[in-house]
Amino acid sequence: MSQLSRARQRGAARAKERELRMVREAIAMVAMGASPRVVLAGIRHGDDILVAARRLALEAGVRVNRLRQQEDKGTDLAVEPIYE
Repeated sequence: MSQLSRARQRGAARAKERELRMVREAIAMVAMGASPRVVLAGIRHGDDILVAARRLALEAGVRVNRLRQQEDKGTDLAVEPIYE
């Protein structure tokens, strides 16, 4: 494996962790009642982190759903209470 491809893999891993951190923060906002709903738009690695995001959300008593988009501009994720 070349040094360039290792650097790209590390960069992608850091980007996924940043996006998962944003999801965690949105989950906390909704779970604490600070916001009734949070939408994270244009998440590049949304499909990759969706399973982990849903697991974290259920542990906090909220849910994460993928929103449909017309164009391929990343993934939009909505964090909402389970019971509205």
